[in-house]
Order: sequence, then structure tokens, then C-alpha cells
Amino acid sequence: MTRFFKGLTLAAAAALFSAPLAAQDRVQVVATTGMIADTARAVGGDLVELQALMGPGVDPHAFRQTRTDIVALARADLVLWNGLFLEAQMEDFLLELGETGNVVAVTEALAQDRLLASEDYEGRFDPHVWMDPALWADVTLAIRDALSVTLPEGADTFAANADAYLQELAQLASYSDEVLASVPQDARILLTSHDAFGYFGAAYGFEVVGIQGLSTASEAGLRRIADLVDMLVARDIGAVFVETSVSDRNIRALIEGAAAQGHEVIIGGELFSDAMGETGSYEGTYIGMIDHNVTTIARALGGSAPERGMNGQLAQ
Repeated sequence: MTRFFKGLTLAAAAALFSAPLAAQDRVQVVATTGMIADTARAVGGDLVELQALMGPGVDPHAFRQTRTDIVALARADLVLWNGLFLEAQMEDFLLELGETGNVVAVTEALAQDRLLASEDYEGRFDPHVWMDPALWADVTLAIRDALSVTLPEGADTFAANADAYLQELAQLASYSDEVLASVPQDARILLTSHDAFGYFGAAYGFEVVGIQGLSTASEAGLRRIADLVDMLVARDIGAVFVETSVSDRNIRALIEGAAAQGHEVIIGGELFSDAMGETGSYEGTYIGMIDHNVTTIARALGGSAPERGMNGQLAQ
């Protein structure tokens, strides 16, 4: 770790920067992604102070921790990360930090038979579990448990907050089921920039096609683009989707390629894949992120959904 701390080990950094938990007003929690941070904030309530390392539009596959991040992680009472190789560039660091610190990969609570295999990395799983609110409910319980271990005297509060949040997730899952079921069966093809929607497809019966693989680090070659253009034309697919955290270059290449063959394809909307919306907005919450995606997909592919989503809060 000398390249980060000029001679300080992680243990020394934690000793330098941490304060005893009993001396603090709130539990200091650092989460890697916005989705984890937002859920931890809902469960932790007033007992936690949250910091998310990755903000709107940030790609977690490519994110590398800065010196400032390292200090925040080392001094935190609890570090929450996704795992399943989502934070690929940070994984070694987080595993090392976990040898001496309170570090929890929240997806480890999920049984492997509920996970989708990774086509990119042998022996690994698709990390994008937040795309299915039913899976995220189990992640919520893992966050509750991690907070309760960190601050046992807050366990009752964490349990009550988690129960309330689980009700919101159940409402979100019910809304998603309803509006996505209205999409005609032959239109249930979701083509996006990278393969982040596998759990969405499995939950709601959509065929999901990503130009890139599970990680944005994979590249789409000319042959891949040409094959997808042929698929768009042959299957009469009229809408594709861009992602807020991934360049739209490949999507626009598909649209141009289809147009060259006389087939019109439009952008059905912008989806939140690996990051949420702007901080302080409804789409900047996990509930709002999924509401936006579900509503956008349903409306673009011929289904029926209210323009402003489940709670009437989506931006127009």
C-alpha cells in the first residue's frame, strides 16, 4: 500500500484516521455505489452518516479509488460494497481492507442459485443484482444486519427502517410486474449499451441484449455491431436504449447501421444502469432509478405506464 500512503499500511491508516465508535454521534458508513448508499441511508436513518464513492454517471467497473477515498474507507466504521467483481479495479484493495476492517460485500447474502453466471469471467456471477427489486430486498436485509453488528444498540431502529423500506420495494416490484406485463410479448427485447439488465430480463420475461458484455471494459468489435444491426432489421426492433454511465457511441452506430439498411430505430430513452440519477432528485434514489427504468422501457416498447411513473415523481 506504499503507493497510496507513502509508507502507511492500511491498519496504520485506520488507526490514524478512525475515532472510537462510542465517541461518534453517528455510524460512519462508506458505500461504493449510490444504490448501496441510498439503501443504507434508508435503513440507517439518523443513526448513520453516509458517503458514496461513486456519484451519478460513474462507471463502477472502471472506478479506481483516490487517496481521499482510501482515507475515507480506512476511517469508516463500516464499508459496504457490492462485490461479484462489480468494483473490479477496487476489489483487491477492498479485500485487503476487509482483513482488518469492518467491510461487507452486500451481495454475499444472496444464494448462488439466485445469481446469473458471468459470460465474461469464468467462475463469477453477474453483479447487477439491483435490477431486480426482489433480489435487492435481500441485499437490504444484508445492509440491516451489517449496521446492526456495527451498532448493536441501533438494531431495533435498523429493523424497523428496513421493514418500511421493504414495503417500498414490494410496491416497486408490484408496479414493475404490472406495467412490464403490458408490453407486447414480441416487443420484449431490451437492447442496451452493456449487459447490465440480465436480472431485469429474468424477472420480467425480457430478452436482454448488451452491445458490450457484463463489464464496460469489454469492447464491441465491428463484427458485433454488424451482427446486431442485422438482428435489429431481421426482427423489426424499433427502439434501443442508452445508459447514463456508458458512452452512447455504439448505440448510435447501431442506429446508423440500421438506417443504411432502410430500417428506422429510435432511442427509446436513457436508462440508469450502474449509477443512479442526480443527487437530490427522485431518480437519484434506488426506488426512483428503477421506477424510471421500468416506466421508460414499458412506454418505449408499446406497454402502458403513467408518464411520471409509480409515484408521479419522475422528471418530465
